[in-house]
Amino acid sequence: MTMGKRTQATALEVRLLREGIIESRHTVQAVVCDERGRVLSVAGNSETATFIRSALKPFQALAVTTTGTLERYDLNDKDLAIITSSHKGTIEQVRQAFNILWRADVDPSALQCPIPEGKRSSLEYNCSGKHAGMLAVCQQCHWPLNNYLQRKHPVQQLILSKVSEVLKMPAEEFISAHDDCGAPTYLMQLGQMASLYAQLASRSNLDMERIVRAMTNYPVMVAGEGEFDTELMRLTPRELVSKSGAEGVQCIARLGEGLGLAIKVMDGTKRAKHAVAIHLLQQLGWISPNVAQALSEKFMNLGKYKRLEVLGELSFL
Repeated sequence: MTMGKRTQATALEVRLLREGIIESRHTVQAVVCDERGRVLSVAGNSETATFIRSALKPFQALAVTTTGTLERYDLNDKDLAIITSSHKGTIEQVRQAFNILWRADVDPSALQCPIPEGKRSSLEYNCSGKHAGMLAVCQQCHWPLNNYLQRKHPVQQLILSKVSEVLKMPAEEFISAHDDCGAPTYLMQLGQMASLYAQLASRSNLDMERIVRAMTNYPVMVAGEGEFDTELMRLTPRELVSKSGAEGVQCIARLGEGLGLAIKVMDGTKRAKHAVAIHLLQQLGWISPNVAQALSEKFMNLGKYKRLEVLGELSFL
């Protein structure tokens, strides 16, 4: 997978300070791209490859929006938001995932995502909305339900074709692996992730625009109370769309401007990606000082004795 000429600059560093003394350091890389895939600014290497993990979910949702599944089963934006979600398993979120299955006449036992430890149902797993969406597509298209997570299953091939189409890459060039929920995820360069989110935000595609509308109208469905994605979208209504991925992946899009930001913490630490996101959103002018302050108090001041600081900036090309 290539993005043209190599673009590289000094990576960012996140420091955990305990009463002002450095206790831990995290190296972070970040890229901003436009909807044409051009790298506009970078910290680290835009060609660094990692699995996109749950930041892929808005694009996996294209299988739902492009097959008539929403219309067939009378699904709304709240349903679509839970399909993109990495949720907390609250009653409201679980009910929303169940609603998709109920309307599509699919028994919850068809879900093949795990049952979380200490819970009773796969509906409580953070990816249950995504899985419910895949099963609804299978029901709509008369595809088998019992093997919907296999790479060669039509629903997974459809998702791959949609991602391939957005990135203008041959599908056979993608390297896949199973995510923790069992569904395929893809190895991508940071520049490709940023390009995906730039196109998500460009308002040039009606299906992606509907996904964005669902996420920004129902941010609590996308993550949950107190979670970074939810809080950022609440504080920036219809300006930013945000989706996290495991192992230090964070993607954010600037709506209407066709710009996408992708972040990777090299050691996979969750706290560092939130700190870098706040830092870079300030640098880019995507959030106001008041929003930055509100987010910093929640995600950078970690207690009475600990706080995070970020060193470095994006280099503009």
